[in-house]
Amino acid sequence: MSETTMQRGTDPATAALLALDAKVNAPIYTSLPLVATRAQDVWIWDLAGKRYLDMMSAYSAVSFGHAHPRLLAALTDQAGRLSVTSRAMHSDQLAPFLATLVEMTGQARALPMNSGAEAVETAIKAVRKWGHTVKGIPDDQAEIIVFDGNFHGRTTTIVSFSSHPEYRAGFGPLTPGFVSVPFGDIAAVRRAITPRTCAVLIEPIQGEGGVIVPPAGFLKALRALCDTENVMLVADEIQTGLGRTGAMLACDHEGIRPDAVCLGKALGGGFLPVSAVVGSEALMSVFHPGDHGSTFGGNALAARVGHEALQVLRDERLCDRAQTSGALLTALLREAAHPAIADIRGKGLMIGVQFADGIDAEAVCHALMAAGIITKVTHHATIRLSPPLTIDADTLRWAAGVLLQVLDHFTAA
Repeated sequence: MSETTMQRGTDPATAALLALDAKVNAPIYTSLPLVATRAQDVWIWDLAGKRYLDMMSAYSAVSFGHAHPRLLAALTDQAGRLSVTSRAMHSDQLAPFLATLVEMTGQARALPMNSGAEAVETAIKAVRKWGHTVKGIPDDQAEIIVFDGNFHGRTTTIVSFSSHPEYRAGFGPLTPGFVSVPFGDIAAVRRAITPRTCAVLIEPIQGEGGVIVPPAGFLKALRALCDTENVMLVADEIQTGLGRTGAMLACDHEGIRPDAVCLGKALGGGFLPVSAVVGSEALMSVFHPGDHGSTFGGNALAARVGHEALQVLRDERLCDRAQTSGALLTALLREAAHPAIADIRGKGLMIGVQFADGIDAEAVCHALMAAGIITKVTHHATIRLSPPLTIDADTLRWAAGVLLQVLDHFTAA
């Protein structure tokens, strides 16, 4: 969409900011032509005062809603006490935060970082070191099995095993050591395992890949295969974790415990970039002082907000609410049997709506924005419906009705 098209019909202040953004901002996003100025719970307001329902939740980073009062209070209180010291010393916030995190995820230890991509990079380092020092894989020969359609971040190592050519183009030389197999195909995983395999890295639901859910029983079979072959299983739950799918972790739906779980996004409560790898004693104990670190990782402010986020998740029963709300929204859309909708996928409040051939998903997103709903395309013909877990039933019914009305215009003769 051209700059002229973006600014058509917008107020002067919005047009000016969009023009400034186009001039000074590195062009790595194709954003909606909306300039947000404030937000509360599930709603966002633009400069002109128009209100929009947030059906994106910043890719699950705002799972608790915008400006949750408990999280805001924790943030402001801690900011006035202690924020960043680096890990050269301890803070009174980090250990209690990590203790709650490992207890709620059923793991032994945690390593805090900042972004989700950093959590994945940390997990890669951990399983490679375990492969070398424990399994006995020769140096520089460890392999990690990943899945077609994956999205784990945008660092150089991570894009090296992306299935999307546009994520790799121009960023070589790419990092070796990854083998990609079809998502959900346990036989393909079995064939790919060799004595050099140190880990399998998987998203329990592929978000950027189009909200793709693996076949029932696949994760359980994958856990069993990794146990048999002495391979670490790493789950990237940066988007799916902390209630998004109606369970604490998406892996919980099949009752499995990975050797490591990557968490992020929602862990920061919608205020800060907070991530972590939580894992077993056997895996996390391969790290020693100097092996890894981060100036901001685990800072007191992030730890306080992350700890409060976990307690809000538990106190407000947001896993159960996500399960109930997701079932309602999915039912409303399925019962409508709209000809523009080819498929509805997901769990809890991580829902992908795939459109029929000929429906322009990007155009649908712009039409929804005009109607007061914010969402974005994932994987060509699919849009996400992933609102904050705090959303109520009446608002979900309204959102489903607006989406169906918008789609009527795309199927009208």
